Amino acid sequence: MEWYQNYYLVTHYLLLAMGWVLIYLIVLFLENSDFIFVWFDQDRFLAYTPEQHPIVLQIGGSNLDNLAKATQLANAYGYDEINFNCGCPSPKVAGHGCFGVRLMLDPKFTADAMSVIAVNTDIPVSVKCRIGVDDHDSYNELCDFIYTVSSQSPTRHFIIHSRKALLNGISPADNRKIPPLKYEYYFALLRDFPYLRFTINGGIKTVNEVNAARREGAHGVMVGREAYNSPWYTLGHVDTEVYGTSCSGLSRRQVLAQYQIYGDSVLGKYGHKPKVRDVVKPLLGLFHSEPGNGLWKRKADAAFRNSTTVKSFLEETLVAIPDSVLDSPVTDAPSGCTEMFANSKDLLPPPYPAREQEVLCA
Repeated sequence: MEWYQNYYLVTHYLLLAMGWVLIYLIVLFLENSDFIFVWFDQDRFLAYTPEQHPIVLQIGGSNLDNLAKATQLANAYGYDEINFNCGCPSPKVAGHGCFGVRLMLDPKFTADAMSVIAVNTDIPVSVKCRIGVDDHDSYNELCDFIYTVSSQSPTRHFIIHSRKALLNGISPADNRKIPPLKYEYYFALLRDFPYLRFTINGGIKTVNEVNAARREGAHGVMVGREAYNSPWYTLGHVDTEVYGTSCSGLSRRQVLAQYQIYGDSVLGKYGHKPKVRDVVKPLLGLFHSEPGNGLWKRKADAAFRNSTTVKSFLEETLVAIPDSVLDSPVTDAPSGCTEMFANSKDLLPPPYPAREQEVLCA
């Protein structure tokens, strides 16, 4: 919830028109006992404006009754899909919480959870997972998970983070870097489960890399934190490079002018929240790698201590950014590594035995 709150979604809306490029994971984690909404204002985290469609709600938990309640609650907000978190390696989630990526070790429960979610909503459901957990990292074990969940629940869409998770005490950040990427597992799933939809995730940072995955046959591509850390160059090229439509043509100064009006309108909407820092946080990557970015962030740290409005924050900090940066539209997309998937199909594991048996029986 600290990453993709509604303030970030507004930034996304200002930078591109087309959707389904990123799946916005507004995470509603449920403990095993108490339903979480007894202690926070649900609108603050779940409400959004109509122009932000399409938008997906991700939930997580290991209590079927609470998953049902969360799904029923989400129905009132009109999301386009509900996604179930089976990929988070955080100790609070996969350790003490016994959900997130740990659920990959219990595909039968995951199927039951997906059935509970599906029966309580009329919208599509999906699962986000890794390719394995600790030593349970063979391709066949991944396929066992996919096969069980898809055959015992209505789940037909899986978002695959192409790394396994290590639950031996390393941080969630290291779990996004240390386990090696195995894109060949993702492309093997396309081969062995042609009746399912798979979205690839992990290590993909630029629009050119998105298109490289699509050229190799990826059904969908998920870009994660890079869209938050460098929104201008990540989101600004999606309309033209992925969807072939015209971009907004807005400069960063124009984006900030629109965002300032929105930001000041929501300050203090939920008692003392959100504060200027909360609303401005999604903007902090807007000048990533640009001249003045370091000074802008230092000025931002100082401005957070005394700014009472988004307008005053921007007035105090934008002097650090050259006019040439503020007033220019999006330029060429970063190239990225367009060959990152080139050898994946040469490394495909053998076909999933259960799938081969189905073909023989047919």
